[in-house]
Amino acid sequence: MGLAAVPVAALAVFYLWPFTTLVVEAVDAAAVGDAFSRVGTWDTIWFTTWQAIASTVITIVAGLPATWAIARHDFVGRRTLAGLLAAMFVLPTVVMGAAVSALLPDSISRSVTAVLLAHVVFNLAVVVRTVGPVWARLPDDLAHAAQTLGASPFAAWRSVTLPLLGPAIAGAASIVFLFTFTSFGVVRIIGAPGTRTIEVEVWRRATQLGAIGEAAVLALFQLAALAVALIAMVRLQRRLTVALPIATHVRRRRASTARHRLLLGTVVGVTGLLVVAPLAALVIGSFSTPRGWTTEAWRTLGSAEIRPGISLGLDPLGAIERSLSTAAWATAFAVVIGGLAGLAVQATRRAGRLLDVGLALPLATSAVTIGFGMLITFDVDPVDWRASWWLVPVGHALIAVPFVVRTTTNVLRALPPELIAAAATLGASPIRAWREIVVAHLWRPLAVAAALAAAISLGEFGATSFLSRSGGETLPIAVEQLLGRAGALLQAKGNALAAVLAFLTIGVVLVVDRLDRTGARARRRATGDLLLGDAVEPRPELER
Repeated sequence: MGLAAVPVAALAVFYLWPFTTLVVEAVDAAAVGDAFSRVGTWDTIWFTTWQAIASTVITIVAGLPATWAIARHDFVGRRTLAGLLAAMFVLPTVVMGAAVSALLPDSISRSVTAVLLAHVVFNLAVVVRTVGPVWARLPDDLAHAAQTLGASPFAAWRSVTLPLLGPAIAGAASIVFLFTFTSFGVVRIIGAPGTRTIEVEVWRRATQLGAIGEAAVLALFQLAALAVALIAMVRLQRRLTVALPIATHVRRRRASTARHRLLLGTVVGVTGLLVVAPLAALVIGSFSTPRGWTTEAWRTLGSAEIRPGISLGLDPLGAIERSLSTAAWATAFAVVIGGLAGLAVQATRRAGRLLDVGLALPLATSAVTIGFGMLITFDVDPVDWRASWWLVPVGHALIAVPFVVRTTTNVLRALPPELIAAAATLGASPIRAWREIVVAHLWRPLAVAAALAAAISLGEFGATSFLSRSGGETLPIAVEQLLGRAGALLQAKGNALAAVLAFLTIGVVLVVDRLDRTGARARRRATGDLLLGDAVEPRPELER
């Protein structure tokens, strides 16, 4: 139980306490009445709901062709396309907003259309990753049988394949709806005036209007609405569940006819364009101004002045340094807390499951709500910590800890218990056996988890919007401030900073992918040779 002391204390102090404060101290009957008596509240709820539904439907419709191409076909560039989709999904929301804004004409760069497009591009990978594994394992003979009976290829897909994919599609839709219903960074960057999601309205009323109670009411209303929506999605997914005729070996095929090649090429080309065009526009936008091409935005990133004597109000280069420093500390906090929690979860069964669920709660709560709770909790003596340098990294770590726990527990559960027993038989002490076996297998998953935590911290925007102060802007905050100001040079600087943030995040994700692949090979070798030689046969369940 000693391993769980630090994770439990961190969860209690930085999540449960602020959340309780948010509910108990900020919410009362007057706040509820004020919040829902405003006409703007219902406009915000309506916009949040319909744009989330529209974003989800469009994403599913756009994502299914891409999933069909990647899951069922073998073509040149397949892995590259899948990797690009994954890279877009891990990009910070402010980067996606900036990229779509740079891509679209000025007339619609800040509009509902821009918001929907950003949501679709951002969430395409959810559909591919969720539906793709199921679609890849469906045997071809079912659709072929329908075509033999006279159905067209589309009719066979609609009547046979689509019902079998129903649960996976419902799962993907629930994830996309969750992300778009709680959209914050994208709407802050490219939302038109008056088009605010509940997340943005919570931030606005808390920080700009000083209506703390109303903001708390809206934050809790959003949690309740999400809970209802997700319960409905789960029930729909269960209702659609059917017995899948999964094939053990399905080979991806190549397009065999001219019509098939044209269709596949069109789908791959359009998907690739959706992915590449926004990032290309972002980079181009950092060099382009109405006066022509210039590198001024990049050359002046280290300057806090627009021109001599006129201050920019923030230091772009300093924002990069602060983001890297914050990410380093957030990663350290997350790895220590998450690593200890992973060991505690594995060592204690019932209590471990409770700790696992508790540490996942911040993942089920929006970052805006977490930051808001910390804002109103840690601003009075004796816990007036708002000016403390470590509060922002702790907020980021709170969001990253569930990923660290999941990464470590997956590996710990895969370790055969025979390993430690065999080491004890060979004369190793319990501590040495634990060090030589458990720690040896844990360092690489912890490295993967550290990289994930760093990527999360670099792009975190919701909680940081509440916790950061003037002069302490991180990259996402600096990007939002620059793009929110008029002036071609400021827009170019905002695009340049967004490009820096994108490249940093993608670089971290590539490190994660490399470590994860290497770790998977090492785990497969470990299961084939459990200790020193061939004394123990590999366990079939681990091979799978």
